[in-house]
Amino acid sequence: MRRLFIPPAQLNSSGSGSGVRLTPEQSRYLNTVLRLREGDALEIFDGLGARYPAQLESAEMVRVGDRLVDEVRALDVVLAQALAKGEKMDLIVQKATELGVSRIAPFIAERSVVKLSAERGASRIERFRRIAQEAARQCGRADVPFIDEPQPLSALLEESRLCLVLHPLTPLRLSAAARGVSRLLLAVGPEGGFSPAELELAQRAGALTVGLGPLVLRTETAGLVALAVLQHLHGAIG
Repeated sequence: MRRLFIPPAQLNSSGSGSGVRLTPEQSRYLNTVLRLREGDALEIFDGLGARYPAQLESAEMVRVGDRLVDEVRALDVVLAQALAKGEKMDLIVQKATELGVSRIAPFIAERSVVKLSAERGASRIERFRRIAQEAARQCGRADVPFIDEPQPLSALLEESRLCLVLHPLTPLRLSAAARGVSRLLLAVGPEGGFSPAELELAQRAGALTVGLGPLVLRTETAGLVALAVLQHLHGAIG
């Protein structure tokens, strides 16, 4: 099914059963990239969990039908990811979205290679949000995970959910610690791993240090593997 993201404000200006005027970018995507013709069907999603059947009415207009029945998401996971260098964060955001993460919260760890200025940080966050939106469109999600502004790890550890900190060679397995829990915060360290001070901070905050097995995974791999394990535990994949 061909899908298009239309933000709630744009949808609400017309309502279901009405024509929604497309932005130039949306029109170009449907008409030039997807090569849809008048009368072709597509699906609209608003990034907040709502999906609608729609039909291309003209090059600049789609007609939106009644809202489809929402899917119940069994797992609510926040991925607290230490900022990684290069294009690793792009990959993490894209694949974590495909794996059903609810929110992505980047943070700067003590051993993070990446150090962002306020201006550069804002630009990268906007890029991550666009990547998440596109990944949600491609994988069939109706919601788009929100990407937080970078914040301290200490602030994330204060959230009212079970906090699990990935650390290699830890005896407690992720699958054992997370079984039966639906609201989680999963913290993944940078290329050099968490510092002893950060691990102590997490322990004082009540977080559990968990492992994925004998292999030492890269920062861009560990969180994605962990998300897949969590989704398997809740019957969403596998």
